[in-house]
Amino acid sequence: MKLANFAAVSGIAAIALTGAVLAQSSSDTIAEATFNNDGSVNAPTDYCRWVFIGSPLTPNALNDGEAPFPEFHNVYVEPSAFEHFVETGEWANGTQIAKELVMIREGDNCTEEDGACFEVSGNGYFQGEFAGLELTVKDTTRFAEEPGGWVYYSFGHDGEPYAQTAKAFPAESCNSCHEANADTDFVFTQFYPVLRAVQGN
Repeated sequence: MKLANFAAVSGIAAIALTGAVLAQSSSDTIAEATFNNDGSVNAPTDYCRWVFIGSPLTPNALNDGEAPFPEFHNVYVEPSAFEHFVETGEWANGTQIAKELVMIREGDNCTEEDGACFEVSGNGYFQGEFAGLELTVKDTTRFAEEPGGWVYYSFGHDGEPYAQTAKAFPAESCNSCHEANADTDFVFTQFYPVLRAVQGN
């Protein structure tokens, strides 16, 4: 009986240890983007199931009618990269951040002056139609020549269906702004309370 009990306990311990090892290894493994032979990246297909971190908006009405980015930006972080950021405060190689652009809702109850709409919750800005998909990827090995190892892609700004692949923007198109203004390793963590909370800010 004692031998049987010892074997049972040992088996449980082994299972627990295996589980711990798997948990540790999974946190160190980042689900990376997939690339093609021509260097293009494939559009993520499940980004809406990633960790949603926020949706900034800079409407035309508050920017003299010409905001550079007048859409809602629904931003999602791939879960394994988010977990790594939670555990370390750093963005791992392989990190993917998706940004879906959504136009401000228009309708009969919306004003032409500022684009705001009156809904049951009051006057405000509400999301309308999808208008684009972008992806940010960090990989200091694959993109050793890019600032911070970050690259930026667009799968179209015309709504669904989006392109299935995309080539990276030139570094000067995005990296310079992120390098100069982003709070944490080329990422605008200052605009997302979910990320600030992780950092303890």
